[in-house]
Amino acid sequence: MTTSFIINHLWQSSCFALLAGLLTFVLRKNSPKVRYWVWLSASLKFLIPFALLVGLGGLAPRPTRQTVSVAAPVLPNTLVQIAQPFSPVLKPTVSVHTPLDSAPVTIGVVWLLGFLAIMLARCRSWLGFRAALRISTPIELPIPVPALITPGAEEPGVVGFLRPVLVLPAHFLEHLNPRQLGAILTHELCHVHRRDNLFAGVHMMVEAIFWFHPPVWWIGSRMVEERELACDEEVLRRGCEPSDYVEGILKVCRFYVESPLPCISGVTGADVKRRVRAILAGSIADELSAARKMTLTAIGLAVVAAPILIGVLNAPAIRAQSAPVATPKFEVVSIKPCEFRQNTMSDMAPEGNSTPGNLRTGCFPLLNARGSGLIRGAYASNPFTPINGGPSWIHSAAYDINARAEGSPSVRTMNGPMMRGLLEEYFHLKIHQQIAEGPVFFLTVARGGPKLHSFVAGSCTPHDTAPHDPLPPGQSYCKNSMSGSSSPASIEAQGTTLDDFSRMLFAILGPPVFNKTGIAGRFDIRIEFSREGTRFSPLRATEPADGSSPASDPTDSIFAAVQEELGLKLEPAKGPVETFVIDHIERPAEN
Repeated sequence: MTTSFIINHLWQSSCFALLAGLLTFVLRKNSPKVRYWVWLSASLKFLIPFALLVGLGGLAPRPTRQTVSVAAPVLPNTLVQIAQPFSPVLKPTVSVHTPLDSAPVTIGVVWLLGFLAIMLARCRSWLGFRAALRISTPIELPIPVPALITPGAEEPGVVGFLRPVLVLPAHFLEHLNPRQLGAILTHELCHVHRRDNLFAGVHMMVEAIFWFHPPVWWIGSRMVEERELACDEEVLRRGCEPSDYVEGILKVCRFYVESPLPCISGVTGADVKRRVRAILAGSIADELSAARKMTLTAIGLAVVAAPILIGVLNAPAIRAQSAPVATPKFEVVSIKPCEFRQNTMSDMAPEGNSTPGNLRTGCFPLLNARGSGLIRGAYASNPFTPINGGPSWIHSAAYDINARAEGSPSVRTMNGPMMRGLLEEYFHLKIHQQIAEGPVFFLTVARGGPKLHSFVAGSCTPHDTAPHDPLPPGQSYCKNSMSGSSSPASIEAQGTTLDDFSRMLFAILGPPVFNKTGIAGRFDIRIEFSREGTRFSPLRATEPADGSSPASDPTDSIFAAVQEELGLKLEPAKGPVETFVIDHIERPAEN
């Protein structure tokens, strides 16, 4: 449970309480029992976060419409930009010590002390009352619940949540005549029939949990007010004389005091003067009209259904393990194990000589920790997306795959969605995606503004705008390389966007880098930096052991190079990170 979750829940529940107050004002001329249920719903809202209802809606996955394009990546570009991954495979090479934020701990301790103080005070009152019940004397009264004469009782009231008991103070029967006693007993039986003690106990728990939030105590006072008015109205409906009822209440107030526990339903609660005036007036509020009943029902359904509907609409679309229906399939597939020779870091795709409709991967690893591999290329939109799980042999196994496809799909399609279908059919691969919060960097504009060189259109062909098939004669791809083994290290990218540049920085730093500059367009970028102090570790996590955000020493050369040469800045933060997890995979049969 995060701080943002608690804050969101509090303001949402407070708005709900405000809405309840507006509804009760509109219903002020109607029966108080209706207003009581409105306030009770506001109390229960504090125990039911909207996020829980959204989560329930999210449990219902919905099928997704497949687009006509067969080259669509597994993850949408917006998700890639929001959740660039980092890999938790290795420990950071630089230990980082960040001071513990004491504010959440202090707030938690203060809340716990307040919660315990309220619970102890109420438990003490309840235990004292339970001790008094042990020495009570049963008494026969013409009512459907047991009655006890309890010397320590402060006023007549109903005790108990599931099996209520009517408790009467000593000498209580001596102070009231039969008509007054009948009216008071009718009032208490109304509490029993309405289950007021149970609902009061629920709100007492809400008050203990959210003791620091004033609207909670306001709701509690309104619930007591309306429940007593509702019982008063029911007493009058049953034919009791208003004068006898008022005299009975005044005698109870004269000889006894109100119970300190809201879960003990008595007769002297709420504003007694207001109640006496209403009783003597003998007025009984109008029942809800059909239109108001329908309006209240619609509001209640909307409050519950809206967050559930949001969860349903945002539920993850069902993804089949096999390739989409619109994706072409391989007609002939040949898979042979081989010995892979490690190449430079720039080799992020199969080395083979593939052409549209014909896939030739050459000898290529199944999953390589250096940012390549058939699985990563098929599923991950970023070559550095970590893929965890699976048996150990997948990190050393390599295969030479030759396949012929239906029609002439592009090389990108064959290495992406079609390769997914091949891996799932021949390797029996089962894999799923995870999104979790972790350490990240934000790429922002530094003081003084950006120092970027605009890309000259036509000077080269950016990789993401080409079909990844052989280019026509005379055209060449834009240069896109990283060097970490030489000194100084460097990044050179022609015709790149800052989103793509952020992904290259991710390969250098470890945690994902999000582009927060708001700058669109393509640029020619080249920076050099010293390897000393720079964690050059593709697929290496740099999350501190204590789970805090990654630290960025401004003297680190990579940070200084980005700021001085590009006018940008890397800031540590927390954000969503993407990971794939292999659930199952088998060695394929050689064919």
